[in-house]
Amino acid sequence: MLHIHFSTEDLGRVRLAPQPDPVWEMLLSLHALGGSPDHIVFGPWRAETLAGPDPSISLLLQLAPPRGYSPDFLTPPAGADLESTLEAVMSVDRARLRAELALLAAQRGETPWMRRVAGGDAKAMRALGAAMYRYHQNVLSRSWHRIRAVVEAERAMRVMDFFAGGVERLLDNIHPLVRWEPPVLKVAYPVRQDLVLKGRGLLLIPSYFCWGRPVTLLDDDLDPVLVYPANRDLQLLTEDPAASDPAALARLLGRTRAAVLVEVAASDGTTGGGIARHLGMSAASASEHAAVLREAGLIVSRRVANTVWHTATPLGRALAEGGRPAKALHISGGVLPRPSTKSPRDDRSAV
Repeated sequence: MLHIHFSTEDLGRVRLAPQPDPVWEMLLSLHALGGSPDHIVFGPWRAETLAGPDPSISLLLQLAPPRGYSPDFLTPPAGADLESTLEAVMSVDRARLRAELALLAAQRGETPWMRRVAGGDAKAMRALGAAMYRYHQNVLSRSWHRIRAVVEAERAMRVMDFFAGGVERLLDNIHPLVRWEPPVLKVAYPVRQDLVLKGRGLLLIPSYFCWGRPVTLLDDDLDPVLVYPANRDLQLLTEDPAASDPAALARLLGRTRAAVLVEVAASDGTTGGGIARHLGMSAASASEHAAVLREAGLIVSRRVANTVWHTATPLGRALAEGGRPAKALHISGGVLPRPSTKSPRDDRSAV
């Protein structure tokens, strides 16, 4: 059992990750690749990925066994972009690197490359960073829009929990294996672990590839996180043969409105002015189309200072990208306010 101990200050510092975390998805997807070929969700993706294996996979699997401990340094806090996050991996403190890889070696043995990484060999560390980047670009990026849709659907539900019942309701609903018994969040876990937050708060990270139970870090001096399964509807990453095409979307919504939806979905957030500039229409027309899409539950809008930002809902993004929605989530129209803001990780994939 994992016990996460909160103070009143910690409850005010619970955050929800704004998007999929690339290194956590990377690590947990490697667990899935090393897991069962018959997995109900990951099996088809695993078979498709291993049919044309990227050379980065065999290298990274040395550090990410499908069961048991995986080093904490592989999942630093998300940076401004993937490159800065990987830079944090490659520049990790050498004493920490040796200690964490010693734990891994005690569990599963040590390869020559692992030994070089543990020693902080510059060439080996560059190879690690390059392999992580290549894996993300060649393996994960192909399905990133679907990963993002699943995580966004889960995040939207938790935001609704927060608005309806505050942070305690949010904590109590994140997963069936999690119970909020104030002031402790109790998580079913394969080992006994206590995490005392000490005023640092907790970052909740919904993850597509997290499976079975939530996971956290070994080192409780690191920024506290709880990564938990987001894929409640068992959505697959493999291609949907029934996916629609752009012409079908235009027939459904009209050519201009479909173009507005695609423009919003392609961004992490855009304004009416941005839509107007990119599509060559008036600001008034962009605003009118956005209002209709918002009323249909395909986009949401929030006001920041004097500007309204539009983002696609999971349903809107799925329509724009021609895939199946991660969840048929309907959000009423209107402008949404911005929400306020170890023991070894044994069996942390359980695939």
